[in-house]
Amino acid sequence: MSSTSSTDSSFDLSRFQPKSLMRRLESPVAPYYLLLGSTGMLLLFGLVMVLSASSVTSYQASGSSYTVFKNQAMYAAIGVVAALVASRVPVRVWKWLALPAFTGAVLLQLAVFSPLGRTVQGNRNWIGFGSFSVQPSEAGKIAIILVAAMILTRKRKVLAEWRHVMIPLVPMSLLLLGLVLLGHDLGTTMVLASIVGAVLFVAGVRMRLFAIVGGFAAAVTLAFVATNSNRTGRLDAWLGTCINAQTEGCYQKVHGLYAMADGGWWGVGLGASREKWSWLPEAHNDFIFAIIGEELGLPGTLAVVALYVALGYACYRLIVTSKDFFVRLATAGIMAWILVQAMINIGSVTGLLPIIGVPLPLVSSGGSALVTTLLALGILISFARNEPTCKSALAARPNAVKRTLAVLPLGRR
Repeated sequence: MSSTSSTDSSFDLSRFQPKSLMRRLESPVAPYYLLLGSTGMLLLFGLVMVLSASSVTSYQASGSSYTVFKNQAMYAAIGVVAALVASRVPVRVWKWLALPAFTGAVLLQLAVFSPLGRTVQGNRNWIGFGSFSVQPSEAGKIAIILVAAMILTRKRKVLAEWRHVMIPLVPMSLLLLGLVLLGHDLGTTMVLASIVGAVLFVAGVRMRLFAIVGGFAAAVTLAFVATNSNRTGRLDAWLGTCINAQTEGCYQKVHGLYAMADGGWWGVGLGASREKWSWLPEAHNDFIFAIIGEELGLPGTLAVVALYVALGYACYRLIVTSKDFFVRLATAGIMAWILVQAMINIGSVTGLLPIIGVPLPLVSSGGSALVTTLLALGILISFARNEPTCKSALAARPNAVKRTLAVLPLGRR
């Protein structure tokens, strides 16, 4: 009896040994399940934190603590449906949709400067119809990923020549980035630039081109910051001019750090945040990571970071194992989008970067960002499940119904 128990115990422990874990992470189905798991957990975690972070301001604005949460849950449902549909779309369809998607994204971004456009916190990056509003630049992220991957795939054999890299991708990218920057949305412009850079890097473009383009981008960014007093104030605050919350440009930064400090190691408890009581601006949006730190402490923040690491690892595995050049490039673009945006957001909240103003993917409140991010992850899931090795491995496994019936007497016969 003791021998059996010892054998069972050693068997269970072996599943958690480093070699066994690495074999699982290198499995053909690992990217597929990691994408599903990390996406689902970040989405559910985000809904819980949006409910907690928005409850007070939502009640003040509408008389109900659930107004913002209900909107977020509605967009989450739309996004999940979009992701499910996208996960079933073949890769060839995404290649075909690349140019129409880019054309549509540019037209939508131009609409920002029409009477339909709306200005929010100094940025003209929304279009609205009555009480309904969308942010076209979010759709532009998917569009630039697809069109860049499609163009570079078609030019794969001539990418050693700089003119084939530059034309037509760089002018098309500059058109979209310029329209977003014209609306004073520096954060989204930086994310779009990182997407293009990641796609070019995975395509194998020479580093000399990166140095030239990177220098130009840095110069444009500095000029854009220098000519805007609000962004200059944020930069000054980041460089250490903040004495207290009353110092100009420091209020949000200081209260974000207050929230993180109040949380300490283990947090004050879910729903018990003090800063969400109208002290911290954008508590349920750009600064939701500060509320996570305040309520759930270090374990909560590390859990969020770990989920992004898992998502990034899934993308990395897909890039290095896929034989389809388009899949590799598009995956790199989506990976850069989500991870760079997450790093900018977390860096802004923790003081490692100036406050730039981008949401935390899948976690922050915001309908346009949530739906498009879920759509992009649905594309990744489509790529992962259509990889030949993953597809054959999934086909060899019994589905959930067969596994359930297998434990019944009828199933044993």
